Order: sequence, then C-alpha cells, then structure tokens
Amino acid sequence: QVRLVESGGGLVQAGGSLRLSCAVSGLTFSNYDLGWFRQAPGKEREFVAAIYSNSGSTTYANSVKGRFTISRDDVKNTVYLQMISLKPEDTALYYCAVRGPGAPAFGPWGQGTQVTVSS
Repeated sequence: QVRLVESGGGLVQAGGSLRLSCAVSGLTFSNYDLGWFRQAPGKEREFVAAIYSNSGSTTYANSVKGRFTISRDDVKNTVYLQMISLKPEDTALYYCAVRGPGAPAFGPWGQGTQVTVSS
C-alpha cells in the first residue's frame, strides 16, 4: 500500500523559511517522479514543484521560482521542499504526490501539511 506522510508545516512570519518533508513508502521510490502541490482556502489545488526520477531535473511554478527548492533522497524515500522568503500568499495546505512510470498524472497524495505565513 502506497503511503505519503507530509510534515514540517507551521506558522511563520513573512520572510521566514520552512522545510517540508514527505516520507513515501509502499513503492520503488527511485522510479517515481515526485511533486508538491498546494491548496489555499477557496482555491483549487495548484502545482508548486516537481522533481523527476530519470534525470533529477526540477520544475517550479512561476510564483515560487527562486524561493522554493525541491529535492529527493532516494535512500530515505523522502522528498523535501525548502521554502525561503515566504509570503502571506504562500499560505496553503501543502501536499506531496508521486507519479509512476508512464502515468499521466500525479497520485496518490498525502494528507497535507498546513503552512501559514503571517504578514
């Protein structure tokens, strides 16, 4: 059974930093693309960042580029999201997800970790 467990969220002032972690089990981690998404109240879930299994390359949403860094540890089966220079508009529930080889979309998902940035 695939399981994703996020952690590291919290309350931080604008300009602060947080590091999110997502521990993944139940699959061959190194074969999967990994992603972070977020959903703010009243808004749809949006893509934040992804890191790919074959190349280790990364992509980011324009809104977080230069501030967020996604990384993976294929020994610990964990994906991270380092967030700096946080803004109030980064406030959301952050989810991690996996995408298997050839899969068209990300899924399954974790339960999310809340990030709240105060102004």
